[in-house]
Amino acid sequence: MGERSLRGSRLGSVSYETERNTAPIDRQYAEYRCEQNHIVTVPFADDAELPDTWECKYDGTAAKLVGGAEPAPKKVKPPRTHWDMLLERRSEADLEEVLAERLDVLKSRRTKVS
Repeated sequence: MGERSLRGSRLGSVSYETERNTAPIDRQYAEYRCEQNHIVTVPFADDAELPDTWECKYDGTAAKLVGGAEPAPKKVKPPRTHWDMLLERRSEADLEEVLAERLDVLKSRRTKVS
């Protein structure tokens, strides 16, 4: 009998709590403008720190905060090449030495085969 009384009530998917005696949190609205001059208004909590950029909901580009500071450019590290990593471990003089040793080994192999 108890099973039938819950049928159709969508138990767990709907909240039966009322909004009586609750107050909504104070909000601030921030406006963002993208390069195509779309204006996006986003609500934030009153004590939240506003981000400098927000994704435009119309075209997906980065929109800047209207009246805000310019966003700081991201630091881009130059890509490390194999040569850069090699120079971190050895000096060029050491590398010249290793090269000479390996060339001698290769020369000795050629003379043994011939």
